[in-house]
Amino acid sequence: MDAILLQILNGLDKGSAYALIALGLTLIFGTLGVVNFAHGALFMIGAFCAVTLNKVFALSSITIDPTKTDFLGKPLQVKTPYLEKWFGDAGLAIMDWSVPLAIIVSIPIMMLIGYVMERGLIRHFYKRPHADQILVTFGLAIVLQEIIKAFYGANPIQTPAPSTFVGTLDIGVYLGFAQDAITYPYWRLVYFAFACLVIFAVFAFLRFTTFGMVVRAGMADRETVGLLGININKKFTIMFALAACVAGVAGVMYTPINSPNYHMGMDFLVLSFVVVVVGGMGSLPGAVLAGFLLGILESIASMNVVKQFFETIFIPSIDQIVIYLVAVIVLLVRPRGLLGHKGMMED
Repeated sequence: MDAILLQILNGLDKGSAYALIALGLTLIFGTLGVVNFAHGALFMIGAFCAVTLNKVFALSSITIDPTKTDFLGKPLQVKTPYLEKWFGDAGLAIMDWSVPLAIIVSIPIMMLIGYVMERGLIRHFYKRPHADQILVTFGLAIVLQEIIKAFYGANPIQTPAPSTFVGTLDIGVYLGFAQDAITYPYWRLVYFAFACLVIFAVFAFLRFTTFGMVVRAGMADRETVGLLGININKKFTIMFALAACVAGVAGVMYTPINSPNYHMGMDFLVLSFVVVVVGGMGSLPGAVLAGFLLGILESIASMNVVKQFFETIFIPSIDQIVIYLVAVIVLLVRPRGLLGHKGMMED
């Protein structure tokens, strides 16, 4: 039981990333009808916003300390971060909390990138076939990842979580298990809570604000909303920027879990599209539900006992293909997805 609970926690961790990316993808598809294969690149750019801020905070001045020498007897060069030099302990605290602080920096950056993408490229493909949209956005994703590779290199870059959240929490004690039976990293729990907060904020924004109500009306009947004198295209552009922002902040908070690299966007993109299809194209609740569900299934499938069982029936590496198997079954039984709108993908 403790092993299963641990895998469920792992699944919620993975599912949080899947759900956040799929939520942004669904927002774009539901409002603009665009299949955006560059959305994973936005997740990657958000992660590198955190990397960049961490590097900026680590900029240091070099001084010579005559009281310390190396093995040759030469005075040592001492690096002192400017933030520590200027602000003392407060500067060290700022450096320690670089990842959460990167959220503040990433929001305007991702909004601007999303706005430029939509106005400069995406809007020219609204009435084009989905195949054209996939090709152009996939090409854009490749360009963006190669730019990141040119500036940051091909190797993963470690970006630590705040020291307050380093270590593990003994969850098993609170559930009645023996001490250390179920321990889980603090930051992964923080990421899950952060994902739930973002998801709640997006749904609340769409449901309880005038802007969100207009957007939902536009998703249902774009032409009628336009006839009422509302510039629905402008509002959809803002929604594209918001979707980019959701992907960006998801990437920022994921950096301590998985060290950022230039291809991390592609790694999540394919799985997130599967999540969108399983949940139902255009269904925001479906994207969130499928994200967490498939994350948990993938984690449970990685257990040795589960893998050994499927190997006996000639299905090796079940943890690598379980998401795709579920997608095939769902599409055969319910083509519109778990919570998809009636008629979607059923023609």
